[in-house]
Amino acid sequence: MTKQWYKKLFENYSLRYQEEPYVHGTLQEVEFIEKEIGFNKGTKILDVGCGIGRHSIELGKRGYSVTGIDLSQNMLDMAVKNSKEAGLDNLTFLQMDAVKMKLDKKFDLAIMLCEGAFPLMETDEKNFKILKNISRALNPGARLIMTTLNALFVYTHRSNPSGGGEHLDLVTSRLTGALQFKDNDGKNQKIKFNERYYTPSEMGWLLKQAGFKDIEIFHGEPGNFTREKEITFDSFEILIVAKRR
Repeated sequence: MTKQWYKKLFENYSLRYQEEPYVHGTLQEVEFIEKEIGFNKGTKILDVGCGIGRHSIELGKRGYSVTGIDLSQNMLDMAVKNSKEAGLDNLTFLQMDAVKMKLDKKFDLAIMLCEGAFPLMETDEKNFKILKNISRALNPGARLIMTTLNALFVYTHRSNPSGGGEHLDLVTSRLTGALQFKDNDGKNQKIKFNERYYTPSEMGWLLKQAGFKDIEIFHGEPGNFTREKEITFDSFEILIVAKRR
């Protein structure tokens, strides 16, 4: 069986991931999260697609109890290393597939940020299962804060194949192409990616079907999470805040 592209990417990428420009807005993003939960330190938080644990660790430093799950053991090893170096004992990291996620406790907040899980899956069914599993893991009235890729952006900015060989399928809203990066060993790698972009209305419908209400959708921008910016065709990401029914 061919290994999924996202598994190939994250199996030897944890060191290089820390250098990516879009991961440096963690402090502001966590400040937004804290405001959304009213700075309630008793909030039990689930971090889906936690990667190297950047949000989990910053939340842990601020006194929150966080459980992070991720498919990649390589990324989780870095999360554990970083949390130990920070002297944190209020974090739990689990190797787990979000599509098959089953947890033995309930949470007051789930976060799923920076496309750590949701839009990378091969099918809409898998993406929907992730939302359903998160819903099951939350207490009634608990919140979900997530980001995902905005189809309005890709329709207007990348509707034609680029010089990099990218192709947007207008029927499935999937962008495919070649991703070049350096792994932890400094070796150049090239893999084919396949990402699903969603419209705001699609996300609203999916979340309702998954058991959420009071779904609010905003402009998404790493390091600048805010309720003050409406989503536009120039919003590369969608920022979503919703409540578990």
